[in-house]
Amino acid sequence: MSQQKIGVVGSGLIGRSFSMIYASAGYKVVIYDIQASQLESAQKDIWQQLVALEGQGLLRGTLTKEEQFNNISTTSCLKDCVSGAFLIQECVPEVLDLKRRVWADVDKLVSNDVILSSSTSALLPSAISEGLQHKNRFIISHPTNPPFYAPATEVVPASWTDPDVTERTLSLLKEVGQVPVLIKKEVPGFVLNRIQYAILGECFRLIRDGVVTTEDCDLIMSQGLGVRYAFMGPWETAYLNAEGMYSYSERYADMILNIQKDFGEPARMDGPTLDAIQQSLEKTSAKVEDLPARREWRNKRLIALAKLKQELNKAD
Repeated sequence: MSQQKIGVVGSGLIGRSFSMIYASAGYKVVIYDIQASQLESAQKDIWQQLVALEGQGLLRGTLTKEEQFNNISTTSCLKDCVSGAFLIQECVPEVLDLKRRVWADVDKLVSNDVILSSSTSALLPSAISEGLQHKNRFIISHPTNPPFYAPATEVVPASWTDPDVTERTLSLLKEVGQVPVLIKKEVPGFVLNRIQYAILGECFRLIRDGVVTTEDCDLIMSQGLGVRYAFMGPWETAYLNAEGMYSYSERYADMILNIQKDFGEPARMDGPTLDAIQQSLEKTSAKVEDLPARREWRNKRLIALAKLKQELNKAD
């Protein structure tokens, strides 16, 4: 069980999740934030999550919830957070200038063998790290949200990232129970969000053009595609829907191409269509002020799904 130190910069939802994930494997995690009230809120939330996970039998690793919680401390001093840490995991908001400023401060305080990891969901690693003295130690670790229940994590090196940084990051994420996926080239949005935005874009156009309602569009995913995708990706889905991919191509390649040509130009999400989507979701999901309760509803179902997959994997 490792006692090495990890510094987490940013105490929001992603920072809290990463802290819990690393602490579950025995790492000593120090969370940094400039606001003491935010750190207090983070500690309270982490404890509540650990209690809930224990009750559901989903605690990671072999440590008790108390041991995991005690592996996490907080500080409002950046130097105390990063000093002696072999990994710095940055989880500040998705603003390029902000991330650059944070990393410029961290860069002055770390050694030459540290791993500098950002949780950005779309910003390119080269754009964030280009001005850093230790840019060769920089990498992206972009988790699926919420990370604790959806373990796929995109690992994206820059062209100048040292090979050992990529290897150690992939190894660490596997060790703590995540499912790392190496993204071999820099592309805006990486892979997860490019796929997600392609789905959102076509769904927006279908609603705009009066083909389907917002509610029914979500049902297509939650009761159709999403059910299959909970256990396999689109390629294995296609593979199993025919006698392999050659058979699938013979049957459907022309049809798929013709439909793709009909998609039309990308459309910005705004205007009357966005109004209609917002109003529909206020009725079928939750009012904006009630979203925390709806997120809890979502997380309970993700927990149940995670438990089911865990049980099925043990039985395989």
